Amino acid sequence: MSSPRIRLRLYTYYYSNDDWKLTVCSDGESIKALWFTKDGPYAENQLPDDALITGGEKLPVFSLVSDWLDTYFDGEVPDPYALPLAPDGSRFRQDVWNVVRSIRYGHYLSYKEVAVEVAQIEGKRMMAAQAVGGAVGHNPISILIPCHRVVGAGSWIGGYGGNTQRKINLLRLEGADLSRFDISSV
Repeated sequence: MSSPRIRLRLYTYYYSNDDWKLTVCSDGESIKALWFTKDGPYAENQLPDDALITGGEKLPVFSLVSDWLDTYFDGEVPDPYALPLAPDGSRFRQDVWNVVRSIRYGHYLSYKEVAVEVAQIEGKRMMAAQAVGGAVGHNPISILIPCHRVVGAGSWIGGYGGNTQRKINLLRLEGADLSRFDISSV
């Protein structure tokens, strides 16, 4: 007889200011997910299948993330390592997300540049930028793992969870130089 499977309990917190509405999930200690609230099921599908989500908990980690987001949206530079993050994903995805987390505020790297760094971490000669793009696209912790700072080649700014304008707005908030990108049709 096997023992019953324990479901991961996640707590939710809803952050909002005049311009942004975010949902944050925590296991009680670390941030497991953060998404734009109106993205709904797409973002929630990034969570483990067996997660049991409960809301309204006043956890210290939610106070920390709220302060961090206030600082960020006020146009200041919060410490990218100040919050305990624990996204679920393969070793490869973790490596990609760690590289993405290290991209400095107001800067960006191309998918290819991220691929070069991940290849070095994994001891490989090269890595496909498309594989990196897949991992970036499955980042469960938006903004805190700043996947909006990963851009396409040439004048293509790249996607962002189906909302390229949101990516542009975040990069503008950070004061990033967007002059090389063709964003006139976005």
